[in-house]
Amino acid sequence: MRVAVVPTGEGGAWTRELAEDGQPLGEPRLWTDLPVAVAAYEPSGPRWVWAHTMDIYPRLLAAGVRVERCHDVELTETLLMGYVGRWGSPRSVAAAWARLTGGPVPPDKAPRSRDTQPTLFDAEQADPLGGADPLEVLLAVHADQLRRIGETALPGRFRLLVAAESAGALAAAEMGHVGLPWRADVHSELLTEMLGPRQAYGLPPRKLGELSERAALALGDRKLHLDSPAEVLKAFSRAGIRLSSTRSWVLKEVDHPAVPLLLEYKELYRIYTAHGWAWLSAWVHDGRFRPEYVPGGVVSGRWATRGGGALQIHKRVRRAAIADPGWVLVVADAGQLEPRVLAALSGDEKLARAGASGDLYRALADEAFGGDRPRAKIGMLAALYGQTSGEAGVLVAALRRKFPRAVDHVEKAAQIGESGGLVRSWLGRTCPPATSGWVEGGLDPEPVEEASDSGARNRARGRFTRNFVVQASAADWALALLATLRTALTGIGVEGARPELVFFQHDEVIVHCRAEDAAEVTAVLEQAAETAGRVVFGDTPARFPLDIAAVECYADAK
Repeated sequence: MRVAVVPTGEGGAWTRELAEDGQPLGEPRLWTDLPVAVAAYEPSGPRWVWAHTMDIYPRLLAAGVRVERCHDVELTETLLMGYVGRWGSPRSVAAAWARLTGGPVPPDKAPRSRDTQPTLFDAEQADPLGGADPLEVLLAVHADQLRRIGETALPGRFRLLVAAESAGALAAAEMGHVGLPWRADVHSELLTEMLGPRQAYGLPPRKLGELSERAALALGDRKLHLDSPAEVLKAFSRAGIRLSSTRSWVLKEVDHPAVPLLLEYKELYRIYTAHGWAWLSAWVHDGRFRPEYVPGGVVSGRWATRGGGALQIHKRVRRAAIADPGWVLVVADAGQLEPRVLAALSGDEKLARAGASGDLYRALADEAFGGDRPRAKIGMLAALYGQTSGEAGVLVAALRRKFPRAVDHVEKAAQIGESGGLVRSWLGRTCPPATSGWVEGGLDPEPVEEASDSGARNRARGRFTRNFVVQASAADWALALLATLRTALTGIGVEGARPELVFFQHDEVIVHCRAEDAAEVTAVLEQAAETAGRVVFGDTPARFPLDIAAVECYADAK
């Protein structure tokens, strides 16, 4: 059974029961309290149909109401519009309704936070539904989505994608509600140790000032601003050293006394700006760091965050992520995920067998690179990201001789991209079209106009689509892992002290649990990874093992 729900402005809700094909059952029902309405239905295990999880679910969690399943209409609309090559189209219920009825499509509303009052459309707009009943609109859009899903090339997979995407949104809201245990006092001590005492009036920490002065002196320019890459490049040029950029990996190749100072400055400055005292004040409360995740925030299906930098917590700052007394953090990392996903996608059984023993790169090294693990890793990453010139090209060629199906799979995706075509993840998540301006750079937006000619633009898009098929399919797997895990954890421990899914980034999850439950949580994690592989990829010899550690401090997991 499905139940559609539309909150009212007075804190209540309209609900209506639906059949699995989206057809209404019975009559609409008005409730005076949204959490009470959801709690009344939840024991029967419905799939909730609502506009946007992050608008509604945080309110339910605050009232102590947890749900098992949902169909997020806006996330589903994004997937469906992407499937037909219309990335960037408004995805709101109002916009979907306008497309369905042939009316003017309103723009999507501004980004929301957990504190946003949930509504079906912007309150300041003059009724974008044109007087239509919001519940009836939701039902019509939902039914149309089910029809469009059925018309995709592989509807069974796409239904799974929608279910996983929606489950991911539930997990995101739950993690934002629970939060990652975080010791503000330890964090502050770490900052003082690394940067010196906090300065008044927004002045930079003493350590940064000292490093800046010493690096400037080493480069012979006392007025040098280390925060300006252009000035730093000019300073090195005056010293007879030409650099392509000030990226750390470039600087590490240079023998100059300013380099170690500059590298330390860059690292500490990144910590100060991303996770310094201002971050601590804004994001850590009541012993918890509560990020605002944005499910599907990247075109590949990876998440983004609305502030807080949850996806890039510096290793040195992780010392402040400490479990509650008597509890531990069970940290699980899906190592070498993308090559394993490629093995499943391509059906390359030799590559799948190489990963079955644990260290996939070691197995590749023994198979194709004379035991040289670093070269094996470089070769695989070059194949995944399209680095096929020079030494990387030689390594990819060696990889192709041993694992032709795997290499052919990503090269075919590159060819489709270069010709302007669309590629999809295993479950059907679709890359943006060539005209959208998304080309490469970690699957982040980059204007195609930056390429100097059409050939360069085509090659850039080929590199983008080459990796998209793998990275987006890895996101499919990660969402299935989250969906499986959040349900399985409810059966562990005792009421009031259940394990909590508290953190997620790309291919790593953290569960906060009592120390005595750690072994059972570890077993559940391992089973969830196996289940996710089977659910997403079906009968495949590829395996997706997790590196799992139960620790009191997050930093100790690595």
